[in-house]
Amino acid sequence: MDTTQKLAFLISDKDLSPELLAIAEKVEREERISFDDGVYLYKYAELGYLGVLANYIREKRHGNRTFFNRNFHIEPTNVCVYSCNFCSYSRLIKNKEEGWEMSVDAMIDALKKYDNEPVTEVHITGGVVPKQNLDFYAEFFRRSKAHRPDLHIKALTPVEYYYIFKKAKLSHYDGMKYMQDAGLDSMPGGGAEIFHPEVREKIAHDKCNAEQWLDIHEQAHKIGMRTNATMLYGHIEEYWHRVDHMERLRQLQDKTGGFQAFIPLKFRNQNNQMDHVPEVSVIEDLRNYAIARIYMDNFDHIKAYWAMISRETAQLSLNFGVDDIDGTLDDTTKIYSMAGAEEQHPGMSTRELVNLIKQVKREPIERDTLYNVVTDYTNVEFEEDVKPQFYKLPVINS
Repeated sequence: MDTTQKLAFLISDKDLSPELLAIAEKVEREERISFDDGVYLYKYAELGYLGVLANYIREKRHGNRTFFNRNFHIEPTNVCVYSCNFCSYSRLIKNKEEGWEMSVDAMIDALKKYDNEPVTEVHITGGVVPKQNLDFYAEFFRRSKAHRPDLHIKALTPVEYYYIFKKAKLSHYDGMKYMQDAGLDSMPGGGAEIFHPEVREKIAHDKCNAEQWLDIHEQAHKIGMRTNATMLYGHIEEYWHRVDHMERLRQLQDKTGGFQAFIPLKFRNQNNQMDHVPEVSVIEDLRNYAIARIYMDNFDHIKAYWAMISRETAQLSLNFGVDDIDGTLDDTTKIYSMAGAEEQHPGMSTRELVNLIKQVKREPIERDTLYNVVTDYTNVEFEEDVKPQFYKLPVINS
């Protein structure tokens, strides 16, 4: 039974509530669901129902194709002027001896380690410190492009940019244009957390607010830059806070069309000020991915970070609306591992990622940052590992 037949079967279910039936029919008609529909799904929809709807949308858009890329991270510092309760990664400036701060030269050296590797993207994010200012990052971007022009620079979030631009006395538009001219190609989606001030004030009170975060993305979109968006879920927020968050992103996407992927990020509770808050279950992870796929109708891609949720959950997510599981990473990020993710040394070879996707009957597509196809691995067979050869020892007759 294909996804269209499964949806038709679901709609014919006499035991389905009128509300769930109406939402399923909207999905079938490719009609946008409402804010109230989104909240209703969180409160009452079972995993099986959500999987049918989300997978229907996913396969209508992408078929069995599942995207990944060859990337690595550079994290310039984990020292930060901000104190977010959920963060396991950063160290306050007063405790900076517990962290690290890289120079531009050190960052270039980290980039040069991949000179002979077929990576397509460097992902840069970290803490916020005064010395890593506008000129610091502009110099790094220029030197990176001079050294390796083909490498896509996806760097910094509105949290970093808001601080940098304010200090440099630049508008968000002028700041983003300056960074683009220096070599910045796109922006990741971090720092969004939960937009609603009722939650944001409690978990991230001193960083940029929702309006500032959204405006920096809007200015990036105005200059032709593509960006991503995230949502930190599974802590103190209520379901309607999640829908409010997605609604604000959906409205900006209607306006600009500049977002590529939406990435739900699971709250992990180790080594932070919210360690008393229990983590949500894998079932809730999958429900959240599915609802995101249903609600975010104007986002092309829903991404799951395999390094944050585990390889097995990432595989499961591919049947609940997810079509992208991020990249190879090469053990270059500590953000997830320091928060207690299952992957303490996140890194997978291309072969491992391809096999991970094929194991759940999906088609592995290596993409670049802008979702251009680099290699379709659907019918690619990797050579078997070289097996040791054994030779017969000569027999000596006595």
